Amino acid sequence: MKSNGEAPATIVQIQNLTKHYDEGGQSRKVLDNVNLEIEEGEFFVMLGKSGSGKSTLLNLISGIDHADSGHIVIGNTDITALNEKQQTLFRRDKIGIIFQFFNLIPTLTVLENITLPGELRGDNRRTVEQRGRALLERVGLSDRAETYPDRLSGGEQQRVAIARALAHEPMLVLADEPTGNLDEDTGQTVLKLLLELTRDAGKTLVMATHNPEILPYADRVCRIHEGKLVVTLNHEPAISNR
Repeated sequence: MKSNGEAPATIVQIQNLTKHYDEGGQSRKVLDNVNLEIEEGEFFVMLGKSGSGKSTLLNLISGIDHADSGHIVIGNTDITALNEKQQTLFRRDKIGIIFQFFNLIPTLTVLENITLPGELRGDNRRTVEQRGRALLERVGLSDRAETYPDRLSGGEQQRVAIARALAHEPMLVLADEPTGNLDEDTGQTVLKLLLELTRDAGKTLVMATHNPEILPYADRVCRIHEGKLVVTLNHEPAISNR
């Protein structure tokens, strides 16, 4: 978030967003007329238990999933108005995603995994590789550039995933339970590294989690309950995980 007195710009605007799924012949509304604004440079946390809709909202913001109604505007682009191909290209160019289970490509080296988004976008190969190696140094894995993911620990794989998410300099970084597959100590290390890198790059970070220990690091927190959002500042009483 901006600290120089300027009003922060809104980077994500969600308007009247609704999403339901059909389960066992019945309709279950996961998100019910959700409205939300996320500011540029903000660390915004979506807290909720499994099945609450936090990952669904993250997938809608990324364009991986599609809403029943409503709008999602990222920057100046209404992604809900884009077709499938346009959404894919927008996600490739403008969004970095960090998954719980890393999602690294096993047949590519660490460096190749990191540089892939930039190469797919058509960036200069030399520039992409230089950026990738610089990020590997930042995450403490400069000596593992030519290693394959299966030779890395879980924490190391997630550090590679963080570097990959930032390598093409996205406007928005989304993280879905990024520490959920790690032990507590490794998770804390990865979380602090993720925050350091996104803060230094001035990126907006939106994270879905069920872990309340992340809350003190957040600029704002929302809890999703029965399809509705309740937003609080991180210094206000913690939103319970009821």
